[in-house]
Amino acid sequence: MTVLRDESTDSATFRQLTEELVTLLAYEATREIRVEPATVQTPVAPATGVRLSDPRPMVVPILRAGLGMLEGMTKLIPTAEVGFVGMVRNEETLQPVTYAERLPHNLAGRQCIVLDPMLATGGSLAGTVQFLVDRGADHITCICLLAAPEGIERLKELLEPLQIPTTLVVAAVDEKLNEKGYIVPGLGDAGDRLYGVTD
Repeated sequence: MTVLRDESTDSATFRQLTEELVTLLAYEATREIRVEPATVQTPVAPATGVRLSDPRPMVVPILRAGLGMLEGMTKLIPTAEVGFVGMVRNEETLQPVTYAERLPHNLAGRQCIVLDPMLATGGSLAGTVQFLVDRGADHITCICLLAAPEGIERLKELLEPLQIPTTLVVAAVDEKLNEKGYIVPGLGDAGDRLYGVTD
């Protein structure tokens, strides 16, 4: 985390460390993943274990910065399906607006794992969770690298009416949001750190 925070860390190193950190967070995030019994034949005898239940979990990175977390997540669950959501805040209403999505129309019975590096105000993450629940998802886990206390509280408030099991897994909870809504001390704009500055 210290290297991720360092402003002198180049994008390639930032991407690599993000991937590694997300894989570690994914171990915690998948504690409640649904599995079912499975029997396989070893070279010696049958053995009973578990496999992912159907429907398989859906991993959903929030564009664009969430893409930097995808590889680390799919390393742990390579057979998970992947969908995408693009969410942006309307600067007039301050409400999250979906500008792109690539997901099944019916997510009934699905566990979804949402990837978003920074939980600052909570609007985009809560908007994405609402979007998934509207499609039928019945269990949500959100993975973030960093979170601000204000974002965690707002996320709780926004998600409470949904009555859907939701878990938040973060690597660190920082001090606060500043007057511009940035996490302090934070690590800057995760998308820019991963992929370079866009105008």
